[in-house]
Amino acid sequence: MEVIREELHAVRDQFGDDRRTEIQASHLDLSIEDLIAEEDMVVTVSRSGYAKTQPLSDYQAQRRGGRGKSATAMKDEDVIEHLLVASTHDTVLLFSNRGKVYWLKVYEMPNASRGSRGKPLVNMLPLEEGEAVNAILPVRDYDPEHYIFFATAKGTVKRTSLEQFSRPRSVGLIAIDLEEGDRLVGAAITTGNDHAMLLSSNGKAIRFEEGNARAMGRTARGVRGMRLAGDAEVISLIIPKSQQIDAEADIDSEMPEGAVSETAEGQIYIMTASENGYGKRTRLEEFPLRGRGGQGVIAMQTSERNGSLVAAMQVYDSDEMMLITDRGTLVRTRVEEVSTTSRNTQGVMLIRLGKEEKLVKTVRVDEPEESDEISVLEEVSPDGTQPSESSDDAQETGSDDTSL
Repeated sequence: MEVIREELHAVRDQFGDDRRTEIQASHLDLSIEDLIAEEDMVVTVSRSGYAKTQPLSDYQAQRRGGRGKSATAMKDEDVIEHLLVASTHDTVLLFSNRGKVYWLKVYEMPNASRGSRGKPLVNMLPLEEGEAVNAILPVRDYDPEHYIFFATAKGTVKRTSLEQFSRPRSVGLIAIDLEEGDRLVGAAITTGNDHAMLLSSNGKAIRFEEGNARAMGRTARGVRGMRLAGDAEVISLIIPKSQQIDAEADIDSEMPEGAVSETAEGQIYIMTASENGYGKRTRLEEFPLRGRGGQGVIAMQTSERNGSLVAAMQVYDSDEMMLITDRGTLVRTRVEEVSTTSRNTQGVMLIRLGKEEKLVKTVRVDEPEESDEISVLEEVSPDGTQPSESSDDAQETGSDDTSL
């Protein structure tokens, strides 16, 4: 026994380190996410509501396609409307026109091949009749220093801390309280130091600092972002990326007035399009920074030839875009082929329409190129505290656009 005791003491002294393997009585605390390998995925959602994911590696050896059929197989009248890159462990926030937000983990979305259309969102989310998803935002961390900026058709805007969306509900939650007859037009994640642009159907645009709209709760209605005349509606929300020219620059620094707004992708433009098929590109810096709640300045003349403004988005020279009409006609064109003109002009013909046919939407289309990184399709579609009734706001339209 003494020999055994000495040998055991020797073993204890030689191997007496802390246990490396944790012994648990139960494995019930494991979630499905713990069993999913983390991988970058390409998430695509089509205009008719079909969603799917594909491994990013599928695209790294793919050339830019000619007609947009590379990323997914779609019906002739369909088109990819949202394309983003996210990890399998990321959450995707989906905002509907009814002002509700829904959560989906990327790994919960169907993983399909490039030739597949995917699965309808109505089969994955408890959407009501007539409810459609019009903004999709990927989120990993619910950073309280970041915000979600909302805009509605009646000119209301709201800024809510991203942290307030950290508790998912399977049936969705109210993201913004909409008054009767109003609808959510767009939503975007901001840093708190970005600028926001609203464009309306009567051809006006207003650009202001997002800080002019104070942060408020998830169920709040918001404040006035743009004062609308007659039956005009906000048709687009754009968060210009000019403040992110240099990733190392201080986000609090302001670009000098009149400076050229450029990123690694080139000059930034605002593309506007009217219901009669006319459109143009205008340099971002032509839209002055003003206060929230004004009527804005002219973005495009809504003459009898043009009709109402129906679409506006941020684009670069290298982009392509898809034009969609109310009869399902699709035309794909390069952004660089559209003339660059000033704000107070009518633009050029983008698409030749049939009798009583109207342009209803434009989508910025980027397809994955032959590189280790993927370009992201970004459709920027549109979307308050009491407005400042200052003389500057009241004079916005007249002071810049008296020649109309």
